[in-house]
Amino acid sequence: MEIKTILEQLGLEGKKADVYLAALELGSSSVIEISKKAGIKRTTCYDILMDLEKEGLISETSKGKKRLFVGEDPEKIQRNLKNKERLFAEILPQLQSIHNVRGAKPKIRFYEGKEGLKEVYEDTLKYKTEILGFASDDIMKVLGMDWAMEYLAKRKKNGIWAKGIVPGTEILKEKFISKDLEQLRITKVIDHKKYPFSIEINIYGHQKVALMSAKEEIGLIIEGEEIHKTMKLIFQLIWDLLPENKVK
Repeated sequence: MEIKTILEQLGLEGKKADVYLAALELGSSSVIEISKKAGIKRTTCYDILMDLEKEGLISETSKGKKRLFVGEDPEKIQRNLKNKERLFAEILPQLQSIHNVRGAKPKIRFYEGKEGLKEVYEDTLKYKTEILGFASDDIMKVLGMDWAMEYLAKRKKNGIWAKGIVPGTEILKEKFISKDLEQLRITKVIDHKKYPFSIEINIYGHQKVALMSAKEEIGLIIEGEEIHKTMKLIFQLIWDLLPENKVK
């Protein structure tokens, strides 16, 4: 994507991106110089510079009686975004707790292809709550071990624990089950020959259930209070019946 397009998506809409890029490229410059570079009227350019100054993306200086404007370091945009993300993360649990879903019908979203499957998995990382899952090793065969380890690293970074009912295939034993504590996970193992799970089910968030069929490259997210509650109970029922993990 073009730089301007990305800046617009980050909030520098309209001619703001043009003015910021012009000021960034020119260095200390007058309104006239920036307006010419951006291809807009001087008065419009001045108004935009004032807005950008309020947002901390433009600073003002002077040379004699001449007012000059300078584009701030681009890293400041990144810092601002991180700060906003941090602030929103602080109130997210409160917003979710007051979100009124009473009487709402379950929402269902479909995803297709490898990228669609990745989107479903990314959604499970949006919540700090524990993920309950019925696992399958098919996803690694489709999306690859590198992707699987990248997803795991993100989950660990977010401090999200997982509890899994996992078929005891060799790859799952070696790469995951044997490293439960290190990977923030508790597992119980089932006979993969007797129970050859081909899809993965994740129960997460406040009312979400995700189903991923790697072989068919199809993902499904169901958002509904009762479905979520029942799936948690089904998981817990099976979990309680299984022995503790003895795999080393």
